Amino acid sequence: MAAHRKPKPRSLGGNTARTAATIALAGAATATGFDGTGHAEPQLSPAQVKAKVDKLYEEAEVATEKYNGAKEKADKAEERLNTLRDEAARKEDRLNSARDALGSIAAAQYRSGGLDPALQLALSDDPDQYLDGAAFAERAGSRQAAAVGRVRKQLREIEQLRGAAHVELASLKSRQAELKRHKKTINGKLDAARLLLSQLSPDQRARLGETGGAGGGGQRASRSSARDLDPVSSSGTVAAPNSRAAAAISYAYAKLGSPYVWGATGPDAFDCSGLAQAAYRSAGISLPRTTYAQINAGRRVSRSELLPGDLVFFYSGISHVGIYVGNGMMVHAPNPTAPVRVAPIDEMPFAGATRVA
Repeated sequence: MAAHRKPKPRSLGGNTARTAATIALAGAATATGFDGTGHAEPQLSPAQVKAKVDKLYEEAEVATEKYNGAKEKADKAEERLNTLRDEAARKEDRLNSARDALGSIAAAQYRSGGLDPALQLALSDDPDQYLDGAAFAERAGSRQAAAVGRVRKQLREIEQLRGAAHVELASLKSRQAELKRHKKTINGKLDAARLLLSQLSPDQRARLGETGGAGGGGQRASRSSARDLDPVSSSGTVAAPNSRAAAAISYAYAKLGSPYVWGATGPDAFDCSGLAQAAYRSAGISLPRTTYAQINAGRRVSRSELLPGDLVFFYSGISHVGIYVGNGMMVHAPNPTAPVRVAPIDEMPFAGATRVA
């Protein structure tokens, strides 16, 4: 009869209640994104997203200029290392030749039996000829000693080169580690910006792109509209002060629409300092790689003194640069969301300017 008993109803205070509580907590944690607060993060407005994205792009540009500086130093370290290695290889070739020559001398002495000079004189059929030969041998011995001295000197030089190469290699490895750190920082900032922008609708993102920010470009100039602003080709605007400035500006205009790629110096993609460097390279002027070096490459000018071709810099950390083209406008490479474009210099906090042409 026991097999037909009805099971007792379970209490709500048992496992069922605990399971329900667990599910409820899990749902709450999901709703708050596991942020430890009891509330879901409020939805950001487009203006708030823009402000956060602008800040991330500014920080990414600071890291980009540090990356550019570290890469420049790493490239120079690698060049010096290769030069040292090439020089050491050439000296080792000469050392091997000198060693071969010494080996030939030693073998000849062995074959001659190393006879005592007095005995060689006694056995010689022509003593006068022997005496002449003995004098030559003495001179040859002096040359042999000099050859040994040269070998020793070459050995010391090669060891010095190897030591210098070891120091340069350590410097190169340090720069490469620095590059890796900056690259990680840049990618982290850009990923965070992309995540924020993904919260906006396509229309909202398009409007933000048009209004600029973080060097976002204010005015998205097409190639046709850019010609209306071109101080080189338009008669109604300020002319470039010299041929080199005009050449740099023309290069920059020719690159309108090129994508922003951090670390790029052209010819098809640029970051901000890469565009400035490439533009002036086309004009026959060599500029440093980074914004904080470029600002010291020429003569500082005030904002009221600006002429087309001057380099204009922004933010307190000198992390962004454009090429001034007159009438308060510049050509610059803004950020990954915007190509090379014409924009007002007022859209970012002005930090200074320099004239390099």
